[in-house]
Amino acid sequence: MEWIELLFSAFRYTFMVRALIVGIAIALSSSFIGSFLVLKKFSMIGHGLSHVAFAAVAIGLVTNTAPLIIAMPIVVLVAIFILKLNENAQLHGDAAIGLTATFAMALGTTLASVGGGFKVDLYSYLFGSILTIQQIDVWLSIVFSIIISLVVMLYYHDLFAMTYDESFAIVSKIKTKRLNTILAILTGITIVIGIRAIGTILISSFIVFPTVIAMQFSKGFKVTILIAATSSIVTVILGLMVSYVFDFPSGSTIVLLNGLLFIVVYVFNRILRPAH
Repeated sequence: MEWIELLFSAFRYTFMVRALIVGIAIALSSSFIGSFLVLKKFSMIGHGLSHVAFAAVAIGLVTNTAPLIIAMPIVVLVAIFILKLNENAQLHGDAAIGLTATFAMALGTTLASVGGGFKVDLYSYLFGSILTIQQIDVWLSIVFSIIISLVVMLYYHDLFAMTYDESFAIVSKIKTKRLNTILAILTGITIVIGIRAIGTILISSFIVFPTVIAMQFSKGFKVTILIAATSSIVTVILGLMVSYVFDFPSGSTIVLLNGLLFIVVYVFNRILRPAH
């Protein structure tokens, strides 16, 4: 019983409450966005933008500017740039993402070697640290999570049509270029607001894991989004508790739980369920 009391006592601390709020906000945002990106086979944009976020954070630390203030416009602009490369330069999405990600990682690594004095700070941005979450991060995550949710609900039917058949959506006079731009911007925002808690290296997994877990149930698109959001929130809460008790990095713990949940669901869905 002592460990149960320890788990629940964790949220008596302000930094744990902040981490919980930010984590749930990220879980909701990434689940909504990820459901469209995964089905569009464009989910790796999150991975590419996480590398860009790493470079942006390094720039902020070198220039003594708040890293998140630097990261937000840079990541959003690069998200749009990747999209335009994919549309206009005859580069497939994975190639455009690969080019951008490797360049950004090289830039960030170079800046880290030049500014050796901020390596400890950079580590917390790489892998996340609930101790670094400030009140401003809480408000930003809440505001942007609400904005992302409202935008997805507002454009849901058009996004749904574009996700499943973009050619049909174009014929139906749906403004797919504008929707793709909106999706890219929302992805960039989601990546940035997750930097503090999850880290630039791991945040992209928040976009992929909940959706692929939910897709194992094959219950329709709306249900997929709901299951993705639910599983993401559950792993955030459990991950924060486990990281508090065992003193593990919060971001890594949450991602590991997502991975374990996917394995369990996949094994049940592919091996155990067909047997009945």
